[in-house]
Formats: sequence, structure tokens, C-alpha cells
Amino acid sequence: MLPFVFINVATTVDGKLAPANRKFVPFSSRRDQQLLLELRARADAVMAGARTVDLLPINLGPGPARYRRQRLRNGLAEYNLRVVVSGSGTLDPGAEIFRHPFSPIIVLVSGLATKDNLRRLAEVADEVKAFGDAELDFPAALSWLRKEWGVKRLLCEGGGEVNAGLFRAGLVHELYQTVSPLIFGGRDAPTMADGVGVEDVSEAVKLRLESLKRVGHELFLVYRVLKKR
Repeated sequence: MLPFVFINVATTVDGKLAPANRKFVPFSSRRDQQLLLELRARADAVMAGARTVDLLPINLGPGPARYRRQRLRNGLAEYNLRVVVSGSGTLDPGAEIFRHPFSPIIVLVSGLATKDNLRRLAEVADEVKAFGDAELDFPAALSWLRKEWGVKRLLCEGGGEVNAGLFRAGLVHELYQTVSPLIFGGRDAPTMADGVGVEDVSEAVKLRLESLKRVGHELFLVYRVLKKR
């Protein structure tokens, strides 16, 4: 059995996560930051890619006490499990997340991770687990998270490569997208779902809009992913 997977992402109107130099600076509103913590309060585990964790001073935790209380009211542990995807194991062991030991940190890697990288990460993470060969085997990894760590609801916060891998594997159930009134442009700027992409429109992931809310000049969208027949 696999976890329920939902993605939370803030994009510009042209679908970018960051400028072309890939140096992410938060650009969404305070309301979007509140939404991030509200969604974390509904998840057993929060997952992000190595680039996101390396470049930002984040810890993937539940945030202030009121959100931790919300987790308890939701029947969850006060602090969520934290999962970082680092296919080749190049995640920086000095990243901010490792300075906050309030809950376990799991690092998922592929067969490309070297022994040296695995050793370095094993010194700071609670568990480092490999799935797949040339790329991370997401179905196997998520099945393991459900079985070994009791993850029933998994929130993914990007970046684009991780999102794309989950979409490609057919593992995403819901998408929360905040659209901010900005245009970044740039063919090399990261998008919500990077990676290889589909070759034909018929292969596209199909969504159904569940809700739309406007706050100020931002749009808050919730989509349900339609499973392939």
C-alpha cells in the first residue's frame, strides 16, 4: 500500500519556481506561507529534494506551536517525519535541516550514490535508504515509507525534478498550487515539473480543478489528479 501524496507549490504566472539562475527567493504572500504550514499539519511526512534543502534555510518541520497542536487534533504526531530525496547522495550534510533534530530525517537515494556520500549522510540522517539504479524508484521508496515508518499521508514540497518523478510514476493524488502575479521567463528557469516530460499530449497528467480562491492578487488552486484508465 502506498501513501496519499499531495504536492504544494508556489509558481509565477508563467509556471516558474525560481529565476533562471535557480537561486530561489520566497516570492509568495504571507497567506501562502500559512498554507504551507496548514498542509504540513495534515501530513505524516514532508518531503523535498536535495537542491531545495541545500539552498534554503528550511527544516521541513511543523512550525509554531499552534500548527503542532493542529497536528495532534488531526491524530498525528506533534512533529512530522522529514524526507529528503538525493538521487546521487550529494546532499550537503551541513544543510540547515540537520541542525534541527526534533524528528527523524530520512534520505532517499538511488544506486548512483557513492559509498563516501552514503557514509557522510549516514552520520547526520536517521536513515539513508537506496531504491533503484540510475534513478530513484519512487514507488518502492514510498511503499517502504508506508511499511517501515507508517507514512499514510506524504506532502511533497518540490522541487521540479522530484515533482516530475512523482507525477511520472502516477503517485500524486492532489496538487495545491499558488499562482503569484509575477513573470520570471527564461527557458532554463525551473518549473513545477521538470525532468524529461511527455512526448505526446495524450501522455499528459490530467487534473480536475477542485477549488479556486483569490486572496489579493494571488490565486490558490487545488487540483485532483485523475488516474489513468
